[in-house]
Amino acid sequence: MGIWQVDADTLAGSRFVVSQLAEVTASLKKLAEAKAAHPGERAWLDAYLPAYRARLAADPVTALLVGAAFGASWIADFVTPTPLGAPGLDLASGLARIRATPPEAVRADLAVASGGPLPDALARADDLAERTAALLEWTWRETVRPDWDRRRRVVEADVVARTRELTVGGWAAAFGGLRPAMRWLGEGRLRINAHDHPPRDIFGAALLFIPVTPHQGWVSWPQSADRYALVYPCAGALADAGRTAPPAALATLLGTARAQVLVLLGRPLTTTQLVALTGQGLGSVGRHLKVLLDARLVRRRRAGRSVLYYRSPAGDTLLMAQERGGEDGKRGT
Repeated sequence: MGIWQVDADTLAGSRFVVSQLAEVTASLKKLAEAKAAHPGERAWLDAYLPAYRARLAADPVTALLVGAAFGASWIADFVTPTPLGAPGLDLASGLARIRATPPEAVRADLAVASGGPLPDALARADDLAERTAALLEWTWRETVRPDWDRRRRVVEADVVARTRELTVGGWAAAFGGLRPAMRWLGEGRLRINAHDHPPRDIFGAALLFIPVTPHQGWVSWPQSADRYALVYPCAGALADAGRTAPPAALATLLGTARAQVLVLLGRPLTTTQLVALTGQGLGSVGRHLKVLLDARLVRRRRAGRSVLYYRSPAGDTLLMAQERGGEDGKRGT
């Protein structure tokens, strides 16, 4: 599975989509691993790990199920259904498909993911699909839904950014930063990971790319193998952007909202991405950009049909001075 062979029709029909189910599954996997990729994830784990562990402690069969489903190198297939028909996969339709998985198929997927025979409690159970769906529902209700509006803005911004990269730099640019070891090799070859498996021919299949805010990723496809999905983590700066406050002195100087825009423009962004990341209205973002442009703290350039904004050297200097000033203030106290 290390290399997928794709044709022009597959590439032309591929698209980036948003999936609630993928976001919830990635969040559950993050809870199961309990390892943070950045400070934003650390804060989230600190907030929700105690309740998650208490739930599993009260349900030992589901605890065994989680351990088997999220194997060392593979996720049980029934947990990660590939979107069918609709552009993305909402939570209700995804959970319905998980619940409809026959018990024998669930146990077979768990055996593959765990890499060995199942414990007796799992081998005898016929309600594992329902238990999985119930745990995903709990994960959504308790840990994802309270923050879903921000998460949705972040993944939508990532979709905009990847689409722009595809337009400007082609598939090599769009695929280069999705996952570790993932590369567009040319001549119809897409390396999706570093595993040394025989190439997989996906000519004519639909190919979907699904961003999630937790630092997680996987691939999935149905038995018919006519639709493939690759789930990848949003860029770190995007995933943690909603939790990053501008330096206090900079916020006092420019105003908090305008300072936040300047901080985010360490990488080129469109107004649409800025709206998604900040939660501010389009008009407000436009006014902030005009002020920053007039002050020569920000520059802009056209890329295809998009206009990208980014910090100028003067903006970088101002931000570094504010950050350095904060560090000097701490040392002096």
